[in-house]
Amino acid sequence: MKRRYAVLPGDGIGVDVTREAVKVLEAAAEIIPFDLEMKHFDYGAERFLETGETLPDAALEEFKTFDAVFMGALGDPRVPDMRHARDILLGTRFRLDLFMNLRPIRCFNDRLCPLRDFKGEDIDFVVFRENTEGAYVGMGGIFKKGTPDEVAIQEDVNTRKGVERIIRAAFEYAKQHGRSSVTMSDKSNALRFGHDIWQRVFEEVGAEYPEIESRHLYVDALTMQMIKNPKQFDVIVTCNMFGDIITDLGAQLQGGLGVAASGNIHPGQTSMFEPVHGSAPKYAGLDRANPVAAILTTAMMLEYTGLTDAARRVERAVSTCLEARECTVDLGGKLGTAATGDAVVRRMSDS
Repeated sequence: MKRRYAVLPGDGIGVDVTREAVKVLEAAAEIIPFDLEMKHFDYGAERFLETGETLPDAALEEFKTFDAVFMGALGDPRVPDMRHARDILLGTRFRLDLFMNLRPIRCFNDRLCPLRDFKGEDIDFVVFRENTEGAYVGMGGIFKKGTPDEVAIQEDVNTRKGVERIIRAAFEYAKQHGRSSVTMSDKSNALRFGHDIWQRVFEEVGAEYPEIESRHLYVDALTMQMIKNPKQFDVIVTCNMFGDIITDLGAQLQGGLGVAASGNIHPGQTSMFEPVHGSAPKYAGLDRANPVAAILTTAMMLEYTGLTDAARRVERAVSTCLEARECTVDLGGKLGTAATGDAVVRRMSDS
């Protein structure tokens, strides 16, 4: 059994935490075991500043030959417009048609839960964010820029194909993972045209899954309910922009962006996995960055590529480390980046 992964360390602390993610992958390959091959790519700020190259077409074609792509955080103040980050990250998402952004919202330890009346075990749901349409497609423009008559237009694009496949993916996930409900969130009471299609398609697809409860909440009500009673949610599905907001709120429920993993997925095709925190350049190389999100992202990648036992072992090791406070300061421990990665590897061997 062989798995081939492309690895892009990214910028800033992306390099630091990706190093620990790779360490965990190598340990998983020895413990399970499986044949692991990784190829590192240097696409990021340094390469862009040296060559002007962001992500060439040939790289995307090569990515398709791997089982999955692991991508570290991108962003560097030496590139003020973040062109390289946009081209690499969004280019990979859009050009590989990774329409599903899957974000597990799971709190691994009670002390990380910020809600007074809830425990870690109460925070356990997943968000399906549409990843290739909506307000982030870049359609629109500015007319008469810099004048008193300036006009800015940003288009919100929703297609039947795009909406249906993300909604269907959410119901399929619920069915396969024993989740009892799917909640669709939109703002169709105000955004009539773009979100009317979400209402209709959700009703039609939901009817094909009578065993799963179909729920609807406007996005403002959903965010309130996530704080009031997060335990009620199993699967949430929503559009690109609302998903961006909801998942950041969800990250805080699970302990912060430092434990938030994500997958950019097209089922059956090469997909890309990334921790969703920033590159935090001022902390790069200081052995202070929290690698847990990157490590949990490897667990998602392992599961997606059929290595479920390895994924569960990584998750159990992370949970044990958090319980023992074998982690970085932001999670209640005293370890540095590398020592946290070492602790997870050690716990993997024990579990």
